[in-house]
Amino acid sequence: MNEELYQEVLLQHSRRPKNLSPLPGATHRAEGVNALCGDEITIELTREGDTLRAVHFQGSGCAICTASASILTCETTGLRAPEARALAEDFRRLAVSGEAAPAVADRPRLAALGTVHRYPQRVKCATLAWETLLAALDHPV
Repeated sequence: MNEELYQEVLLQHSRRPKNLSPLPGATHRAEGVNALCGDEITIELTREGDTLRAVHFQGSGCAICTASASILTCETTGLRAPEARALAEDFRRLAVSGEAAPAVADRPRLAALGTVHRYPQRVKCATLAWETLLAALDHPV
């Protein structure tokens, strides 16, 4: 993939985010705030046993935050909670250092955020939804 394609993925998810709506019947929920730029995200999950059956987000954020949250909902729906946790940790490593674990490298939508580490002030924008997901996994409604 080239950087133009990466940009297109980010633009698509920021302009037309997936799963940007309340989640009726959510079983888990958490809120996250990036005080540096004002991003506010709420992640809601429906878990059946250990499986994330649905993942939605609400809130307002910059284009990177919105795209990251939208991508998160696509990439984590259907995963088991331990897989979602591992993916969130791998994504954080990618965002902070540019180092892509195989689980992230094999997911083109996540790889689209792989250059954010070059812009340290934007790392929190990209990771906020993922950090909020980790909190949501531990917070039943």
